[in-house]
Amino acid sequence: MRNSSIADRDPCPYRIIEDIGGAFAFGAIGGGIWHTGKGAWNSPKGARINGALANCAARAPVMGGQFAVWGGLFACCDCTLSAIRQKEDPWNSIVSGAATGGILAARAGPKAMASAAVVGGVILALIEGMGIWMNNYFSS
Repeated sequence: MRNSSIADRDPCPYRIIEDIGGAFAFGAIGGGIWHTGKGAWNSPKGARINGALANCAARAPVMGGQFAVWGGLFACCDCTLSAIRQKEDPWNSIVSGAATGGILAARAGPKAMASAAVVGGVILALIEGMGIWMNNYFSS
């Protein structure tokens, strides 16, 4: 079994493209599942399959695109912080999550931008903390 670490990742220009593609796939698949169920739920009896497929075809690519924008912006922030700080640690991801949340909410005003940045930072801190905990738990 190979021991992978954050240093084993691709260099930044390729990492951004890879993260955009992975985020699009994740969003499109998850959105396809979600919107298929939502389309079936909201369709009248007898037209549930057609409604599910139509809703999936209409909304899943949109959700994939939204995830790709988030993933691309996050990867750009992460690579920028890695270049500025000259190290790759969990703080880059936490700050990148906060920056991504804030940037995506910028059109809604400073209050929404600040709250979205806090939410993005907290979510990424939870993800990074869980990753560190799992790594320590399973390595011993």
